[in-house]
Amino acid sequence: MFKLPQTALIGVSLIALSTAVHAQSTDLPQASSQWFIDGQATIKTMLAREANTNTAKNIIVIVADGNGVGTNYALRLFDGQQKGMMGEENVLPYETPDYHSALIKTYNINAQTPDSALTAGAMNTGVKQRFNLINLGENAVHDDCATIAGNELTLFSEMMTEMDKSVGVVSTARITHATPAAVYAKTANRNWEDSVPEGCTAQVDIAQQLVNAMEAGTVDFAMGGGASYFLPADMEMAGFTGSRADGLDLMARATELGAQTATDTASFEALDLASDAPVLALYEDSHMQYEVDRADTDEPSLVDMTRSAIEYLSKNENGYYLEIEAGRIDHANHDGNAYRTLSDGVAFAEAVALADELTSDEDTLIIVTSDHEHAISFNGYCGRGSDILGLCMDVSQTGIEHTGEPLLAADGKPYTVIGYLNGTGSVLIEQTQESTEAAVTEAAEPSAATPDAAGTPEVETVPVYSGARPDLTQEQALDVDYIQQALIPMESETHSGEDVAVYAKGPWAHLFDGTLEQNVIFHVMNHAVTAQ
Repeated sequence: MFKLPQTALIGVSLIALSTAVHAQSTDLPQASSQWFIDGQATIKTMLAREANTNTAKNIIVIVADGNGVGTNYALRLFDGQQKGMMGEENVLPYETPDYHSALIKTYNINAQTPDSALTAGAMNTGVKQRFNLINLGENAVHDDCATIAGNELTLFSEMMTEMDKSVGVVSTARITHATPAAVYAKTANRNWEDSVPEGCTAQVDIAQQLVNAMEAGTVDFAMGGGASYFLPADMEMAGFTGSRADGLDLMARATELGAQTATDTASFEALDLASDAPVLALYEDSHMQYEVDRADTDEPSLVDMTRSAIEYLSKNENGYYLEIEAGRIDHANHDGNAYRTLSDGVAFAEAVALADELTSDEDTLIIVTSDHEHAISFNGYCGRGSDILGLCMDVSQTGIEHTGEPLLAADGKPYTVIGYLNGTGSVLIEQTQESTEAAVTEAAEPSAATPDAAGTPEVETVPVYSGARPDLTQEQALDVDYIQQALIPMESETHSGEDVAVYAKGPWAHLFDGTLEQNVIFHVMNHAVTAQ
């Protein structure tokens, strides 16, 4: 008598169990709910997924700077509400079942709350690094030029060049800023963008490192902001003003090396993307404009730059590595300005969708992630469809959408859905100098006073903060320039140490699973391009 092997019996049993469960589920009273139907469909899609173990020809990493799990939640709602939805049901291009995902731990070697330089560096080298450095080993010290030698790390871009692949970097921030710089630079201070301290011979500034990388063939395509860092101080060129104290004209040097350059939309559109000549395109003295402000400027969008980069790099039959950064999401979060944060987030999501459209899952690993989160927070208990930028509206007891009546805090005033734990929008206001001095004088111990030259005791003046929340209307909250209310007063809102998400599709994307250290992103990329 023929007997099925044990593995076959298990397979038959699982099929039978699945069929039985499905048959039972159709009899459930909730089976006719669209929620139930959609849930079943999602499971079927996930069950149909197969691990893609092809060798990756191309790697595209798309980083939304400062777009952690919380900011991404707000982006999902904002994007959906811009499309006429209530928002919560929206699905961003990288949140579909064909993307694998994981949580990423973002801390640095010596910092609980990370900096962009180190988080981007971890993704480009495979190791975590020290705060404010870029691509130096753990024995390097911030701001100490003497610790650079012997601590330089090998970059993923350098490894890809060794494999005869092309390398590109695109950012809406300065191209010398932390995240894009991590593709090509090694420095003891992320702020050495156009100069290094006197006597530091172990490295040159980040802008010079980019041009050096282009000369060496490590970077083929670079596009973003930061033109002033490539031009001599006070030099005017194409509307830009240089800031380099050493007098170097790096744009001229790039041209001498055979690079194509662009400084506005006309020269951007004139780039010969079929040419093998490298590209250096810079569109602002500093960072590029926010998406909501870009209509009044002469520069391409993140989507435009993404399209050009992929078209240019795709010429290489050996493939390419491309890092794309939506850098200004981070800056708007630092400003406490949710409108610009989320508007730039939509541009980022559109760039992801385009990159997916222009490439094949068969040979291109697309990784969508963030470097860190911010001190953003979300108030409750808001009704469904409350405008993510506006006031928190009450929950409807009979309908689905909110009632249209704002909820009130204990102070009798409404509050927005989005707030920040710290920032320039703090509801605590610094009091006048006179009242501050009076308060400190009253509390000061006589023995703590230090006589000045005239023999008069000096009293240290420290700021005193107090205040109450201002009243707020929906119209005010929805204004593009509105700064969200915050608690702790800060000149600039801070990062936070919370996890971020990573979403991936293409070869070996299924390796992104669970909760991972940020440097593991490098190791997935490296495995994907070397797997046989």
